[in-house]
Amino acid sequence: MKTKSSTTRRQFLATTSAVAAGMLLTNESAAMLLNNSSKPKKVALVGTGIRGMNFWGKISIQNYADEIQFVALSDINPGRLQFAKNFLKLDVPTFVNFDKMLDEVEIDLLFVTTVDATHDEFIIKALNKGINVLTEKPMTTDEVKCQNIITAARNSSAKLIMGFNYRYGKLFTKLKKMLMKKEVGEITSIDFHWYLNTYHGASYFRRWHGEKDKSGTLLLHKAAHHFDLLNWWIGSDPVEVHAYGALDYYGKNNSFRGKRCMDCPHTKECKFYWDITKDEMSTNLYVKNEQYDGYIRDNCLWREEIDIYDKMAVQIKYANGVQVSYSLTTYSPYEGFRVAFNGKKGRIETWEGVPSLNSIQEDQAKLHEKEMDHSSHTKSDLKYHEIVKQINFEPYEKIQLPYVRRGHWGGDTLMLDEILKNKIVDPALKHASNQRDGSMAVLVGIAACKSIEEGKMIKIADLTDLKPQVNKWG
Repeated sequence: MKTKSSTTRRQFLATTSAVAAGMLLTNESAAMLLNNSSKPKKVALVGTGIRGMNFWGKISIQNYADEIQFVALSDINPGRLQFAKNFLKLDVPTFVNFDKMLDEVEIDLLFVTTVDATHDEFIIKALNKGINVLTEKPMTTDEVKCQNIITAARNSSAKLIMGFNYRYGKLFTKLKKMLMKKEVGEITSIDFHWYLNTYHGASYFRRWHGEKDKSGTLLLHKAAHHFDLLNWWIGSDPVEVHAYGALDYYGKNNSFRGKRCMDCPHTKECKFYWDITKDEMSTNLYVKNEQYDGYIRDNCLWREEIDIYDKMAVQIKYANGVQVSYSLTTYSPYEGFRVAFNGKKGRIETWEGVPSLNSIQEDQAKLHEKEMDHSSHTKSDLKYHEIVKQINFEPYEKIQLPYVRRGHWGGDTLMLDEILKNKIVDPALKHASNQRDGSMAVLVGIAACKSIEEGKMIKIADLTDLKPQVNKWG
């Protein structure tokens, strides 16, 4: 027997409004987020440092000229701003005043590549004006700024897209496919350990990243990539975080220090000495423009202002019961990672850059350069990534995937193709990431920092009004 619904119009509108608000935070393709049209998107860039200029600027101009048209550049440093304009060969207006750029220039899409702690300012101002935003990771650096971005995104007709290129990496995508097929059964726990070597790892402590008020620590700036991978692989939201961290190697942990490498009296005894004058790009972009904002690119690794962690260990519990053990080390002799997925039927594991497992010795000073390289001629001594799968009570199986390291494991091109060309590899993979994904990635890092500082477990639900979901895309 049918019964008459007692739902009132007010209840119906309230319910549908809540659903609509939730939809704004679900995973959509980047093409859907941008509502692609046949006309080139008018793009502006705020933050003309090396990442903004070389990747979001140079690569976009070279490969997506039919899809985008740069219309403005903005930065607080007028010298870097002029250098970027010349380097990118752009005939566009430049703005030290970001608000003025928004008022005077018609923009469809804003690239945000500023200091991490300032991302929220530019994201929110653009969203409030109905401008779509594509931001570098991490989305932001604390829970208050995160909530402000969430609220702005909900109230805006524009969309926020995260530049999570790791998701698109071919090795990481292969792992995602294996997990989706449940090749070792239901996943119960993950071991994920990342190693930054004494070249790449040290570089963070030379720069503004070494100061917490700017980067939020490497649990935000670097690990946001890794936490997003975990969230994406698992397909669920984190609910609890417990962490440990300390500054044991860099900063005050040295018997000598200078102001900067360029004029340091300890160059002969310091293994980390870096002659910035031999790097033409860094000299032209940073050294020659210090006069405007005082930013020093070759800061001393041992300066006392460094207050981030250089070793980190994080335990994460997910809404679907999966447990994660994660660590980040910043002074390893080699650059790479190990990851293992423990399932009810077996285990999947792989690695990158571990010399004893790869059976070759790579030039550690060049590894990060290879990762950032986008040229088509890049070669490697390695032919394959190896993934080991072993079902319980059975012999292990080695799966070989053609080796790709450049462009973040091949992910950069695939990400930009989806965002700017509406070219989607496989909709089922849900590569595209929005503000909810960006929020959940940084909330793990924010919770980890709070856990270290407060000595207790932190609940993700206590940080913002986002409520963790068991099935992220359910």
